[in-house]
Amino acid sequence: MKRRIFALAALAVCAFVVSCNREMAPAPDVWAVVNGKEIHRDDVEKLFRSRVNADAPPPSEEEALSVKLSILDELINSEILIERAQKMNLVASDAEVEDKFTESKSPYTEEEFQKKLQETGLTVDDLKSDIRRQLSIQKLLNREVVAKISITDQDISDFYNKNRAQFNVTEPQYHIAQIVITPHPDPNVHNRKNDKAMNEAEAGRKAAMLENKLAAGADFSEVAMDYSEDPSASTGGDLGFLAESSLNRSPAPLRAAVLALKVGQVSQPIPENGGYRILKLIAKEAAGDRQLSDPQVQQAIRDALRTRKEQLLRSAYLIEARDEAHVTNYLARQILESAGKLPAGD
Repeated sequence: MKRRIFALAALAVCAFVVSCNREMAPAPDVWAVVNGKEIHRDDVEKLFRSRVNADAPPPSEEEALSVKLSILDELINSEILIERAQKMNLVASDAEVEDKFTESKSPYTEEEFQKKLQETGLTVDDLKSDIRRQLSIQKLLNREVVAKISITDQDISDFYNKNRAQFNVTEPQYHIAQIVITPHPDPNVHNRKNDKAMNEAEAGRKAAMLENKLAAGADFSEVAMDYSEDPSASTGGDLGFLAESSLNRSPAPLRAAVLALKVGQVSQPIPENGGYRILKLIAKEAAGDRQLSDPQVQQAIRDALRTRKEQLLRSAYLIEARDEAHVTNYLARQILESAGKLPAGD
């Protein structure tokens, strides 16, 4: 009798486990789960549509899947970090979200804004939700990463002494930042607003709009990150120091614009292949040795060391956060199981 009871109990447990496994199986539209929070296919598809240039040839199946995997990975990381922000009470307030939303909407007329929404397939709620996440994650990283960075005078001195050759300038140097506007948008290049001109007419209107923003006092770096259609957008358009000889190899209008600028000035939009380039001269240095006593040398070293350390700490923080999270990427699993095919339903 005891054996029979034990066998029945074992069968019941097995049935329960099988039942649980069936209940735990994700719905077809669930592409990942992060600590029990589902990330759905539509979350990825919306961002995918907003990043693909509708006027360009459609990506291949493999290219589309690669982009979607990358987007999903971004969403996974974002979910992990936003959960940490919530636990630390660092979630952006409604007022902060509204202020940022108003700022992001300000360059457009209402008609242009609605057109952007239609083109990307996003809603106002989507935009505000994304803004809340971005602001909250930035608050988290400011507290957990940025606030912990300290660059000492000894760090600066050590860097200078180990890299003396860098501070022996053999010819005049120009520290330049740029904003690029092109009528032929590259789907692989993104700015924070995902704002791209689609033709020469749009490029002209965008150039005029940005010229007005900069003339009104907008920060060049922020405008570049928001609107520039060039990989340098991620660094605020900063190209670093360029030697005078390299300017001599640049197109004549660009060289003339740089040489005409005073430090801190911004050029007018310079026509270029149907698009435009806006330049800012951040600094200019004559040839010769740069001494550690020069405040500009110290600040340049401090900024470089801070940027380097921040990138390192951000990477380490995300790796640690991801290690502590429970993540299941069903899209990656489906792709592997289907030998690189799109999940059912595509």
